[in-house]
Amino acid sequence: MAGSRCGVVQVVDGAYQTMRQDEAASVITARPLTASRAAEVLNRYDVLIIQHEYGIYGGLDGEDVLAVLDRVDVPVIAVLHTVLASPTPHQRLVLQRVIDASDAVVVLSQTAAAALKAGYLIDEGRVSVIPHGAPILGHRRPGRASGLHRPTILTWGLIGPGKGIEWAIAALSHLRDLHPAARYLVAGQTHPKVLADQGEAYRDGLRRQARTEGVSDLVEFDPTYRAVGSLMNMVRQADVVLLPYDSTQQVTSGVLIEAVAAQRPVVATGFPHARELLGGGAGLVVPHQDPQAMAHAIRRVLTEPGLAEAMKERCAKLAPALTWPSVANDYRALAKSLLAAPVTVAP
Repeated sequence: MAGSRCGVVQVVDGAYQTMRQDEAASVITARPLTASRAAEVLNRYDVLIIQHEYGIYGGLDGEDVLAVLDRVDVPVIAVLHTVLASPTPHQRLVLQRVIDASDAVVVLSQTAAAALKAGYLIDEGRVSVIPHGAPILGHRRPGRASGLHRPTILTWGLIGPGKGIEWAIAALSHLRDLHPAARYLVAGQTHPKVLADQGEAYRDGLRRQARTEGVSDLVEFDPTYRAVGSLMNMVRQADVVLLPYDSTQQVTSGVLIEAVAAQRPVVATGFPHARELLGGGAGLVVPHQDPQAMAHAIRRVLTEPGLAEAMKERCAKLAPALTWPSVANDYRALAKSLLAAPVTVAP
């Protein structure tokens, strides 16, 4: 942001980290800084953007971040990645205090905005909806090798229980008659917390399920860590992006945003963000934990004349507002409005 400096607070291995976005520099310490020290650093900047998510800050429900916010003097923008429909009393208390300490609050979807206004004390004028960003992509899809094209169904992200991949594998048995046979690609590493607690039990269970249901030849696991360019190239090669998530409360999904920005047809379970973003025709929404409905939707995308192209066209209309430069401009405008606001002095 020309002419001003913006601080971001996050946590790396339990330590407070502050970043100057204008210089892309960071200050990281091997041991946690005190709240006073962290606030002292952040107060050198014009605006503080805090990314709030339960579990990333220390203390019960991440309450340690409140001690920093209590000591910050510059305008604060709180970005709420999760707005739970049914929080515990303490989760509600922590988030309300984050809201109270902030000059502006950003949520990543209209659904999250509605949940925030319904469940917390906040002036509607302090709430902005700015989507999760996605990389800018060219308009042309990479070419394919000659020969019979085998359609690819893609699920990607950190893998673990709740991802719903077991329902997707069950759906494949209803797609056996497709010719050429579809390929279901599950890309991504096991979630670090899942790996620490359960090892590869979830992924191993999915492999066993595929063998039991006779669809092992249709399923491919790719645990490769990919840089952004490689990842998005893989996404653009997909014929269908499948989000079979179990959660019925998910108000934002970065994977969903990236799939739409990549102009790929999407089939997703009916979590709130999917219903919001796909409702205009960019994808199909199916019931949770329903392999038959999932298979029917995938079959429609792969075989129904004109459907996939219509979905891509709708995605193309949504994509420009979802790119990182567009998102950055929204944050820049919000920060400028806070800096331009008159200072209110308490009596």
